[in-house]
Amino acid sequence: MEAWVGRESAVFKLPPSRLSLDPCDVVLLEHDGRLTELRLVTIADSDLRGIEAVRQDRAVYDLPPGDASPASLSSPVVFGSPDVLLLDLPQLSEDQPAHRPFVAAHAAPWPGVTAVFRSAATDGFALLTTFGTRARMGMLAADFYAGPTSRFDLGNALVIDLFSGTLESVIDITLLGSANALAVETGPGQWEILQSGSAELIAPGRYRLTGLLRGQRGTEGAVANLVAIGARVVVLDSAVTPLPISEADLGLPWNWRVGPASRAVSDDTYVAANFTPEGAGLRPYSVAHVEQPWRTSRSLGDLTIRWTRRSRSLAAYTWGEGDVPLAEDSEAYEVEIRDGAAIRALPIWSYFAMVACCSSS
Repeated sequence: MEAWVGRESAVFKLPPSRLSLDPCDVVLLEHDGRLTELRLVTIADSDLRGIEAVRQDRAVYDLPPGDASPASLSSPVVFGSPDVLLLDLPQLSEDQPAHRPFVAAHAAPWPGVTAVFRSAATDGFALLTTFGTRARMGMLAADFYAGPTSRFDLGNALVIDLFSGTLESVIDITLLGSANALAVETGPGQWEILQSGSAELIAPGRYRLTGLLRGQRGTEGAVANLVAIGARVVVLDSAVTPLPISEADLGLPWNWRVGPASRAVSDDTYVAANFTPEGAGLRPYSVAHVEQPWRTSRSLGDLTIRWTRRSRSLAAYTWGEGDVPLAEDSEAYEVEIRDGAAIRALPIWSYFAMVACCSSS
């Protein structure tokens, strides 16, 4: 731009009274009805002052305008410790191995990316994984009671306070496609997976969930008689991240640290936890529809026990006809014959002809 503007030059003379002008001074020359900036290049003094000058444009040398200054200084964002859940749950999707546990975290403000470190000792933590989505977590706002499984629970309502996010109602066909799934902590390390068809907002952040399917994905054993107010709840969506561990890591008491990835693992914002993954996703489901032995007597003294096997394979949730996939290397069952609270000993009784038939998810 300087070379382009400097193509125009001027030569003129000034009287000796203009002695104050020196080379590099800038003057305004009125020419053709406009003022033109000229920078003096050389001055030759005699009876008149001979001037040589070139045109210049001051805007060429000015800095471009920057962003407007804020009216007030912005406050720095301070990250606190996140609320972290380490969950040993059944397999939730086909794109993840069945043995892997899960991690979910919530923080306000959210740090953007959260890191998960682990160590077999109290030092030497190594980065395991990172995730960037805040989970929809909360807690029970009312006591939650036991209910039926394998059919809709129309008597109970799950009232929860969500820290962030929303819930919405779904129709039955969407619900049967695994929508609106939540995990409720019913005891230390015990999680019941349930689904809700109706979600009613009754206060800011508080939802009343009805039309429940209880004990989903083989968690009917975690259905408790009473879950008190304050128990933790997490919505099972893509924000709940599987931890990339191997099956050899199961059963080991790992030390974990979870916090903002922008901070060092030793920072106070990291949450320390002890968590032993047990591989809940590898646990076979219990059988269903056990027939009463006295109804299927083969001959005098012989009893046949029949049941419907279940499958933990996600393909079993098709609600169609036909056998569900076995999803195990072999088919075997552990049967206990009880006399009240006591288990009968095998040398006294002989058990045979225990038949597993049919199939169901």
